[in-house]
Amino acid sequence: MNPLTCKEFIDFLSAYLDGELSVERKLLFDKHLTACPDCVAYMDSYNLTIGLLNDKSLPTDSDVPADVPQSLLDAILAAQPK
Repeated sequence: MNPLTCKEFIDFLSAYLDGELSVERKLLFDKHLTACPDCVAYMDSYNLTIGLLNDKSLPTDSDVPADVPQSLLDAILAAQPK
């Protein structure tokens, strides 16, 4: 099997973290991680983001302070990817 590219690493990162890859593909991921600090940083960032999304102690949309202008909230919502 050919070495893993950074794009392939990103494409299959979720499956890697969920333990859904074949043993052969997982070995390629592990090998890529030892040689690519950029992908290590990307995976760390990915894990942090997933952790924040799952953090129940973070404020929810209903926790927006009353003094935040509605125009600001609208601008933030409009800027989010659809």
